[in-house]
Amino acid sequence: MRRIIRISLGLILILLGIPGLILPILQGWLFLALGALLLSIDIPLIDRLVQWLETRIPVIKKPLERLRKFLKGPENRS
Repeated sequence: MRRIIRISLGLILILLGIPGLILPILQGWLFLALGALLLSIDIPLIDRLVQWLETRIPVIKKPLERLRKFLKGPENRS
């Protein structure tokens, strides 16, 4: 159930981010980034994309690891 909610919310954020790249009201890159982070937990292709970004921009690696651990939920934390 938690996985379905995570994927649905990730897709909604991605869909909000696409028009947000054009419209000045929405912050498109922010919605796209959050949607990609949510989807990277369950979809391997997007996970590889996020890992590629972590290697290209090392400053974001530690915050992304903390956020990913938080998003996975208490059952996967250790």
